[in-house]
Parts: sequence; C-alpha cells; structure tokens
Amino acid sequence: MAPEDNVQKRSDLAWAIAVGGIATVSFAVFVVFAWYFSATLFLIFAGILLGVALNALTALFGRVMGGPHALRLTMVCLLLAALLGGIVFLGGSTIAEQTKVLSTTLKSQIVNVKSFLERHGVDTSYLDFGGLGNEADATAKPDAGTRPASPAAAAETKTNNLPSASAFASSGGAIVSQTLKIILGAVGALGNFFIVLFLGLAFATQPGVYRKGLLHLTPKKHRAPMTEIVDRIGETLERWLIAQMITMVAVGGVTWIGLMLIGVPSAFILGVQAGLLAFIPTVGALLAGLIVVLASLASGWVAAASAFVLFLGVHAMESYVLTPILQRQALDIPPATLFAFQIMLGIVFGVWGLALALPVLAIVKVVIDLLREDDDEAAPVAKAA
Repeated sequence: MAPEDNVQKRSDLAWAIAVGGIATVSFAVFVVFAWYFSATLFLIFAGILLGVALNALTALFGRVMGGPHALRLTMVCLLLAALLGGIVFLGGSTIAEQTKVLSTTLKSQIVNVKSFLERHGVDTSYLDFGGLGNEADATAKPDAGTRPASPAAAAETKTNNLPSASAFASSGGAIVSQTLKIILGAVGALGNFFIVLFLGLAFATQPGVYRKGLLHLTPKKHRAPMTEIVDRIGETLERWLIAQMITMVAVGGVTWIGLMLIGVPSAFILGVQAGLLAFIPTVGALLAGLIVVLASLASGWVAAASAFVLFLGVHAMESYVLTPILQRQALDIPPATLFAFQIMLGIVFGVWGLALALPVLAIVKVVIDLLREDDDEAAPVAKAA
C-alpha cells in the first residue's frame, strides 16, 4: 500500500473521530440545556401549537370563504374572542359561584374519604391534604373526662396565651410572604398566558416566514428531506389539533348536560374542566372522572354512581367513537406507548411534559416514519446494485 493511502486513511479516521466527538459533546450540551430550560422550551412549544391551531382554523375558514390569509386570521381571532367574551359575560357569575361551590365540595369530600379510610384501618398519614384534616379536627368536641376550668383560671390562661410582639411580627411577615407568593404566582401565570398568546399570533400571522427561516438553517444537501419533515409535522399537528378541539367540545358538552340531568351542583364548571382535561389523553380523562365523582358524592351515592356511569360513557365515546373517526388520519399511536411516554415526560418535566406529551410524540413519530420510508426505498436499490 502506498504511503499516500496510509496518510489519507489516517486523516479520514482522525476526521471521523473529531466529528463524532463534536457531535457527542453537542448532544450532551443540548440535553443539559433542555433539562435546565425545559419550562421555557415547553412554553415556546405551546405558543407554536397555538399558532398551528390558529393557522388550521384559518385554512378551514378559507374553504368557506376566500380572501387573504391576514383577513381570515383576523376574523378567526375576533370570532374566538367574541365567543370567549360571551361566555364570560353571560356566565361569569355562574362560573365564579360554581367554582367556589366545587372547591368547597371537593375539600369536604377529600376529608370524608380520608376519614372513611382511617375508620377501616388504612393509614393516610402519608397523604398530604393541605391541612384539610385539621379543619375537620378543629370542630372536634373536648374530651368528656376533662374538667372544665374555673372562670378565673380560664381568664388567666387567656391572658397568658396572648401572643407577644415577636409573634405578631412573625405572623405579619408570614402573611406578607404568602400574599407575595400569591401575587407573583398570578403574575407568572398571566405572563405565561400572554407569552403563549403572542407567540401563537406571531406564528399564525406569517407561517411561511418562519418555515423558510427554519429551512435556511439546514445545509443545502439536507434541505429537501428537512422540507418534507417540516411539512409533514405541520399537517399532522393541524389535523390533530382540529380533531382535538372537536373532541374537547363534545366531551365538555356531554359531561355538562349529563351532570345537569343527574342534578349535580356545579355541572357547568365540571363540564368545562372535563373538556379542558380532554386535551391530555388517558391521564386527563382519569383526572376529570375522579373530580366529577368526588363532586357528585355530596349529592348522595346514587348521584355519584350515576356520575361514574356518565364518566364511563363519555370515556367510551371519546375512545371508541370520536378518536377513531376524527384522528385515524392524524395519529396512529398505540395507547400503551402514549401512556408510557406521558408518564416519562410527566416525571421528568412535570405538568408541561404531561400536557404536551402527545404532540411531542407525534413529531417524533413523523420523523421516524420518514426515516423508515427512506430505508425501505433504499433497500431495493441496494439489492439491484
């Protein structure tokens, strides 16, 4: 073998090792970055999903009437804003009242469930009910064997139990700290909402600009497959989001009407939460069913059993009617795979990972399917050669 060939081979080997090392380090840096900034990345992804949903509604609206994209998007946004404003204006007081009643009912039912389990020998000390059990214990009667104190002793005890100035200061500091936490939490949630709204409107206004910019970041030799991947991901997410919105409206409406016929209080707000939780497959339906059954216990066992049957019927409608009809062309993911992926992302990234597991898995599936198609097309060519 010529010396020049040995030099070329060593040069190629060194180049391959260098490229592999750079790729490994880059992937590790990306994983660490995604881990530390996962909340921000999921927030941006939620904004992209909102933009895709608005773009899908705009395209759907374009089938009914023509006109430029900006005009149709404006009409869709105005229609959604009018719908949301009408719901708040007409049912705002009802929503607030039912939310308060539902919160009180759930707290009392959780305490009742805890007491029921403890009476039957089940240890519930590991469960954190946020001090709900203390509220129930506060109304407990005094021990019958304890002698009542004399008025003088009671007055002396009351005088001695007056909080000191330091106790007043610490309690005031705790109140201020708790108030600041509530204010900062509300501001953070409102800020996240406006960030998602702004990103969604920005992406929906000029989707072609962002698509073109993403493709320009790809090297020329890989631009054609990247274009196909981006287009397929966009189409898949659009079809899934349209189907998901129809499913959420159907689940919320059927739950509301069913609970209203059963006679469960706060039926409207329970229907709203069931529709919103339908966005999260499997886990959302189970959580919505648990909330509905707990809220129905206050109306008696017959109402709770009827609500449980209603939950089973709504879940069957969603799983065996709406999902096969609406989403058979959008996604084809086995339920066990989806549930395992949800649990994994939920444990690693929290609520964001649990809520957005399905669209993330849909994107991964589109990329894998495209790579498999390329391999299937390349196999006959290699055999013929």
